[in-house]
Amino acid sequence: MIIAYCPSVKGLERVELAPDAPLPATSVWVDLYSPTPEEQKAAEKLMGAEIPSRDDVTAIETSERLYVEPGAVVMTTQLPMATRTMDPIQSSVTIVLNSKRLVTVRYGDPKTLSILARKIQSDSTLERKGPAVFFAMLDIIVDRCADEMEAASSQYDELAYQVFSEGLNTRKTASYQFAIRQLGQIGLKVAKMHDVCAGLSRALLFTSTNAKRLGLSEDQIEECKTYGRDIHSIKEHGDALDNKLSFLLDATVGLVTLEQNQISKIFTVLGVIFLPPTLIASIYGMNFSKMPELQWEQGFEFSIGLMVVSVVATFLFFRWKKLL
Repeated sequence: MIIAYCPSVKGLERVELAPDAPLPATSVWVDLYSPTPEEQKAAEKLMGAEIPSRDDVTAIETSERLYVEPGAVVMTTQLPMATRTMDPIQSSVTIVLNSKRLVTVRYGDPKTLSILARKIQSDSTLERKGPAVFFAMLDIIVDRCADEMEAASSQYDELAYQVFSEGLNTRKTASYQFAIRQLGQIGLKVAKMHDVCAGLSRALLFTSTNAKRLGLSEDQIEECKTYGRDIHSIKEHGDALDNKLSFLLDATVGLVTLEQNQISKIFTVLGVIFLPPTLIASIYGMNFSKMPELQWEQGFEFSIGLMVVSVVATFLFFRWKKLL
């Protein structure tokens, strides 16, 4: 599917093209969603640059995601959507940019491009050129990255409160299993955001390097540096969150271990408490012919009382030592 955005009075007008319809020559942004080979060739003809196919995006190396074509620069990067899907194709977008137009190729439905589409249709101040749309997209991507990192930080805060304030219920194994699973999910999200930020940093540097080819203004070059600093700050936030996640994971496992040790200690102490009466019962259970208590009328009551006294005495001893 091809969606073209052409200049209008209010901003850029959205035009969804039929399968065989030609691309408008006035298109500023061409959004290719799971394009057919014919649609891809039409966009290549308009841009004067080869656009990588889905198989190319799958096979492309990380070091080769940014390169220059005769008519444009080509960049493939992951979007913040990567934190919610493990499919790199679904969460990636290929950007083909020159001084006049922007082409995006996607195989998922990232929220970033939906927000961008609404913005450019109502913003009459936006310059009708590809780089202007590209920088509007960068602004949204940086905001989305910050939002995803803040969401991960909020999840961490809630989990930390649960672990340290409410405590974990070791009688329910699912309680601490859930906590550790949540830690793992937050860690995966932060790791994905590191990948997204790393890709964006390289894309911003690549854009600055090709500023003359893309016809960027001084303000746009400065914006590249600003976005780069923002991405760096988000990465630093992620690094700090990684450290906190490691601490909380160690603390969670430590608390669970302490609870389990407490249960083991209780069983051990109970075993020691009932050891004296077991010894007494074993002695009086011997089948020797000469045992005075066997002929004693109060022998049974005496042995029971002796066992009770031994239990109480042992219990009081452990309480005095604060072991119970």
